[in-house]
Amino acid sequence: MMGAKHGLRRTVYEAELRRLQAELVKVQEWVRVERARVVIVFEGRDAAGKGSTVKRITEYLNPRIARIVALPAPTERERTQWYFQRYTAHLPAAGEIVLLDRSWYNRAGVERVMGFCTPEEHRRFLQQCPVFERMLVDDGILLRKYWFSVSDAEQEKRFRRRLDDPMRRWKLSPVDVDSIARWEDYSRAKDEMFVHTDTAECPWYVVESDDKRRARVNMIAHLLSTLPYYEVEPPTFHLPPRPASTGYHRTDRRLQTYVPDHAASLR
Repeated sequence: MMGAKHGLRRTVYEAELRRLQAELVKVQEWVRVERARVVIVFEGRDAAGKGSTVKRITEYLNPRIARIVALPAPTERERTQWYFQRYTAHLPAAGEIVLLDRSWYNRAGVERVMGFCTPEEHRRFLQQCPVFERMLVDDGILLRKYWFSVSDAEQEKRFRRRLDDPMRRWKLSPVDVDSIARWEDYSRAKDEMFVHTDTAECPWYVVESDDKRRARVNMIAHLLSTLPYYEVEPPTFHLPPRPASTGYHRTDRRLQTYVPDHAASLR
């Protein structure tokens, strides 16, 4: 069911995001103790809000447990491998969470639309993907797949903001720009992908993402609702009293190279 279209107030958003992030820390500890394996797939059009959601999820998590995977274009060697092979190397071991910012679904989206794979390779992917994902689930991996859905008008607004922002201009690529002209091609590719890969074992969950704040809290809240986690009792620590000095003297500061006090020049 789609939520209301009005924007989520910043104060409400920040309070709820903080609460959800506290729950994600509990999930992390549950994953560690139970030695669970979690894979979260983030897919959607360019500028749909996937990356910013991943950042909010991992903000307070231990990077040794929660790992972001965002693979570059395959090498010449990787192009000759079984398609899923480069992704299996990044699957979680016991006690780990892997967040895939783009995933094996590249083949069903950008590769299909831009001609980076052959029709036969695309057909084989649609045939093998449900089998591959079923194998992951059968082996005990908790797999969650989220599709971030953004409108054409909102996507173009975000692209234009990136063009004008030197801090985010790097996010734009020729493929991103070309996606505007290929909007319907991507829509057809996504529809075909869903037909084959939206399965009972591994369903797709669609996140309406024209409102980024709403999308983030909706996605995180849903993710939490699908995991059988519980709160792990944290260990108790007591800081010991600092021992008396044994006569140590700090090295003369003049013998070390310090970072200049840039902060002192700020007004």
